[in-house]
Amino acid sequence: MFRVLALSAPLLFTCLASAQKVDSHSGASPAFMGQLTLLLLVGALAAFLSFRVGLVPIIGFLLAGVLAGPSLLGIIDDPAVISGASDIGVMLLLFAIGIEFSLDKLARIARLIFLGGGAQVVLTVVITALLLLAFGVSLQNSVFTGFLLALSSTAIVMKILEGRGGTSTETGQVSLGILIFQDLAVVVMVLLVPMLAGQGGGALGIVVALGKAAGIVAAVLLLARRVVPKVLEVVARTCSQEIFLLTIVAACFGTAYLTSLAGVSLALGAFLAGLLVSESRFGRQALGEILPLQILFSAAFFLSVGLQLDVHFLLSHLPLVLAGVVLIALLKALLTTVSVRVLGQTLATATATGWLLAQIGEFSFVLESSGRALGLTPAGLGSTGTQTFIAATVLLMALTPVMADIGERLGLRKRSARQVAATAAPLPPLVDAQTPLAHLRNHIIVAGFGPHARRIAHELKRQAVPFGVLTLSPDGAADVADHDVPVVIGDYARSALLSEAAIQQARALIVVDDTPEMAARVASVARTLNPSLTIIAHTDDADEIATLMAVGVTSVVTSQDSVATGVLSRLGLTLPPAHRVSDSSAPIILSAAQQQMCDHAHGISSVVPEAREVCPECAALGDTWVHLRVCMTCGHVGCCDSSKNRHATAHAQASAHPLIKTLEPNEDWAYCYPHDLTR
Repeated sequence: MFRVLALSAPLLFTCLASAQKVDSHSGASPAFMGQLTLLLLVGALAAFLSFRVGLVPIIGFLLAGVLAGPSLLGIIDDPAVISGASDIGVMLLLFAIGIEFSLDKLARIARLIFLGGGAQVVLTVVITALLLLAFGVSLQNSVFTGFLLALSSTAIVMKILEGRGGTSTETGQVSLGILIFQDLAVVVMVLLVPMLAGQGGGALGIVVALGKAAGIVAAVLLLARRVVPKVLEVVARTCSQEIFLLTIVAACFGTAYLTSLAGVSLALGAFLAGLLVSESRFGRQALGEILPLQILFSAAFFLSVGLQLDVHFLLSHLPLVLAGVVLIALLKALLTTVSVRVLGQTLATATATGWLLAQIGEFSFVLESSGRALGLTPAGLGSTGTQTFIAATVLLMALTPVMADIGERLGLRKRSARQVAATAAPLPPLVDAQTPLAHLRNHIIVAGFGPHARRIAHELKRQAVPFGVLTLSPDGAADVADHDVPVVIGDYARSALLSEAAIQQARALIVVDDTPEMAARVASVARTLNPSLTIIAHTDDADEIATLMAVGVTSVVTSQDSVATGVLSRLGLTLPPAHRVSDSSAPIILSAAQQQMCDHAHGISSVVPEAREVCPECAALGDTWVHLRVCMTCGHVGCCDSSKNRHATAHAQASAHPLIKTLEPNEDWAYCYPHDLTR
C-alpha cells in the first residue's frame, strides 16, 4: 500500500497540476479547486509519510510544503489559495490553543507564566536588540527582530510533549507557562509594531497601544465570565452538534474579526476567542467539535510556511541561513535556560526546557508579515532578512524533535545522584478542571447518561470503582458533578474526547443508552485507541448485535434481563438485592374504571415499568426515595412529591405525559395531572 501510494502520488499531482490549467469557464469546477485539491493531497501524503517514518506530522507538513512550493516542484503556486488557507489555518489553530489555555489554568501556574515567561521574553528581546545594535542595525529593526525570536511554536512543542509525559512533567509545566506568556505577549507586540515603524505617535502611541491591549483583555475577561458561558449553555441544551459547531465557529470568526477592527491580528483574535470559550463548562466539547477543522487548516498553515521557503535562496545563501539557525538556537536555548533557573528549577529541567523552546513560533510569522508591510524586516536586511528568517524558522521547526532530544540528554548528564537527592519536590501534576478524567487509570468510562447508565454509575460509585462520565447533556453533567463524579461534556464519538478520558489506560467503556448506530461509532473509534479495551453496548435488535460485535464491541447486553445487572456482571460486579431491578416484565394495568376516569386515560391499558424497587434517577444520584410512580405512557418510574427530587412529577412536566399509577404494594390508584383527578 505504501509503495503504491508513493509511486502514484507524483503522477496524480502531475495530472491535477495539468488539469488546473484548463480555463475555469470551460468546466463546472471553480478556478481554485485544482490548487485546493493539491493542497489537501499534499497534506494527506505528508501526514501518512510522517507516520511511517515517525516524524511529528507538523514537521511533515513543513517539509511537504517546501517540496511542493514554487521553488521546487511548483505544484502549488497560487498565492491566493495558499494565503487564504494559511489565514484560516492559523486562526483555527490558535482558537484551539486558546480553548486549552483556560483562565483557571493561567491562575494555577501564574508564577511559571509571569516570572518564567516574562524573563524569557524580556531577556530575548533585550539581548537580541543589543547584539544587533552593536552591528549597526537600527533600534526599530533590532527590537522587531527580538520580538520575532522571543516566540516559540506552541503547536509543535505541545505535540512533542504529548509523547513525553505531557504537561504533568516539570519540563512540560514550565514549557507550558512560558508558551502561555509568549502568546499573551503577542497582544502587546502586535500593537507595538506600528510604533516601531513610526506610525504610532511616539510615547503617547505606546501608552495608547498598551491601553488598547488592556481594554481588549478586560473585554475578553468580561465576556468570558458573564456572557459566553450563558450563550453556550442555551446552545448546548439543544443537544445538536450542528448548532453547537456553527456557534463555536461563529464565535471564533466573529471575535477575530471584531478584534481585527481594533488593530489586532485575526490570529490573535481567534486565540482570545478560544479563551472566551474555555471559561464555559463546554470548553472540551468545543475543542472536540473544532478539532477536525483545526487539524485540516493547521495542516494548511504549516504547509503554507513550507511553501514560503525559497529553496534557491536557501542554497545560494546557505552559510548565512545555517549561521542564523545555529545562533538563534544557541541564543534561545541559553536565555530560556537562564529564565527557568530564575524560577528555582534544576539545571536539568532548565536545559531540557531551553532546547525544547529553541525554535521560532507561529505568531512570529504573523508579526513578520505585519512588520514587513510597515517597512520593518529581520535584522534590517530587507528581502534578504525576510528570506533568511523564513528559511531559519522552517529549519528550526523541523529540527525541534532533535533539539528536544539534545536538551533531555544534556539534562540527564547534569542530574547527578547528589542533585537528584537534593532536588525539590516535583511540581504537582497540572490537573485541568476541564479534563478531570485524564488522571484516571484502570477506570471505567460511561458514555452517555440515560437511565441505564445512571443505575450503573450509582453502583460503581457505591462500590468505589474508579469511573468517569462522558455526556452531551448539560443537565446530566450537572447531576454527575454534584455527586463528585468526574464528567466531561462533549461528543464521545470523537477520538479527542475519548483520549482526554484516558481511554488508553481505561479498563472498560460502557455505551448502553444510545442507538446502536451511535454505539457502533463510539466503539469503532475507541477500539482504534485501545485495542484491548472491554466495550459493552446495549441493543434489543438481534440484527444489530452482529454489527456491534464487528466494530469492536466486546459484549452486547439486551433488555431480556436488567441492563444494569448485565453490564455489572460482565465487569465482575453485582447489584445488592436491595438495589436490584426486578427482571419481571409483568405490565402495570389500568382497571376498566380507571380507563374511564378522563379523556387522557382512554386507550391506555398497560405499560411495562422500567424499574420496580427503585427510583432509577434517585439511585443514580445516591439519594433516597419515598414512594414510586410509573408513567402510563412510557413506563418511566419516579419518586413521589414527598421525595425531595419529585422525579415522577418532573418527568410528567417535561414530557407532557398526563397519567401515572402507583407502584406501591397494596395501592391501586391512578392520577391525571391535567385534570388533577385520582381514581
